[in-house]
Amino acid sequence: MLTTLDIVVYTIGAALLVFWLVLFFVGKKHASLFDPLDEKTFMLKEIYFVGYALLGMIGYRYKTKHDRKLRKEIGVLFGEKYAEYYLRVIHAQSLTISLTVLILGFALYGFAADILMLGIAALLAVVFYYYFATLTEKQIKKRSEEMLRDFANVVSKLALMTNAGMILRDAWIDVAYSGQSTIYQEMQRSVEEMKNGVSEVDAIHHFGMRCVIPEIKKFTATIVQGMSKGNSELTGMLQLQSREVWNIKKQDVRRQGEKAANKLMVPILVMFIGILIMVMVPIFANLGI
Repeated sequence: MLTTLDIVVYTIGAALLVFWLVLFFVGKKHASLFDPLDEKTFMLKEIYFVGYALLGMIGYRYKTKHDRKLRKEIGVLFGEKYAEYYLRVIHAQSLTISLTVLILGFALYGFAADILMLGIAALLAVVFYYYFATLTEKQIKKRSEEMLRDFANVVSKLALMTNAGMILRDAWIDVAYSGQSTIYQEMQRSVEEMKNGVSEVDAIHHFGMRCVIPEIKKFTATIVQGMSKGNSELTGMLQLQSREVWNIKKQDVRRQGEKAANKLMVPILVMFIGILIMVMVPIFANLGI
């Protein structure tokens, strides 16, 4: 027999399902908008038009403070040219997945007849929305850490090549294609800009802006300054920069080691408590006898 709670939950669930279906049929005309997306990065991209239709229905204008921040982050990851496109994709992704998970929660309630299942689904919907809405920030942090790991090697190679008499442009091209991690890919983008007619100064400046890391921005500013003073001055600047960068890398490795040690403290503490319980329980049990 249905309770009042069952009737209320089923009514809300049915209304949400109908609403989702309306969004599905209204937004299906925009399905091709999400075809270029990578399936591994954007899971369930085939139904993102549901969230996109909802954004259009409420007249969302993509002008909030969070949108401005997100637009900058997207510009770093995908390029400023595609910032508006990916801004809409991320909002559509967050809404689609969150709404779908919430509706699945109502379906689970129907099978389990347990309000806890609905509560868990609602919580997951919020978590998924927050996760996808802030994913770019996490990706940039991970990207920056990866770039910093290779940055010292890049500067050392440039300093060595320019010291051997190679002009900066040729040295930059050789270093850019000597690896395939993120920093090398960004250098390769700079090479493509140079081939398309962008000046060396502007291409290197764009490289620094895309990397967003203060150390790399300082490095590119040093290169631009050195290019105006001639190759001999540039070589000395790069050698000095190389020493500074290696010192930064040593400090970063030390910090990473400290973080790893701190993370190990928690499992060690748990193991210690477990061993302590295993030892103390029999002792107290014997005392009770």
